[in-house]
Amino acid sequence: MVSQELLLRCPFFAPFDDSQRKALAQITQEIRCKAETTFFEAGESADALYLLLDGRVNLYFVPLTETNMELLIGELDPGEPFAISALIPPHILKHTVRANKACHALKIAAAPLRSLCEHDTRLGYLLLFRIAEAAMERLNFMRVQLAAAQAQTH
Repeated sequence: MVSQELLLRCPFFAPFDDSQRKALAQITQEIRCKAETTFFEAGESADALYLLLDGRVNLYFVPLTETNMELLIGELDPGEPFAISALIPPHILKHTVRANKACHALKIAAAPLRSLCEHDTRLGYLLLFRIAEAAMERLNFMRVQLAAAQAQTH
């Protein structure tokens, strides 16, 4: 459990009211990790939603090949959520996330979070709106990467 004040200091939680922040605080824990720490691997069950408070994490795609090569597909900065599959069925992580440098993050338990969303539809709407914003930003980043890669081949 974290304090509601900690959530209040995070712009991600600004749209939520006090009772919603209280409920979220009860299912959230603070975590700290060193550089190169792997938060999770692609294919694992999404048991938590994360919000980066400090540091930087890298997102990797691992194509199904014999090389097990990881492709860097994005970088996240403080204030950005990750493991958004925790809210999107079938709740399986689509990429590997590793700390680029020492990180401080919030880890919100997925099952209780989904239950909160079902019982408080306003909280669910606000949360999924924030997640959709993050997903759109990542999609735009991928479009830029794809365009740059195509430009190099021509």
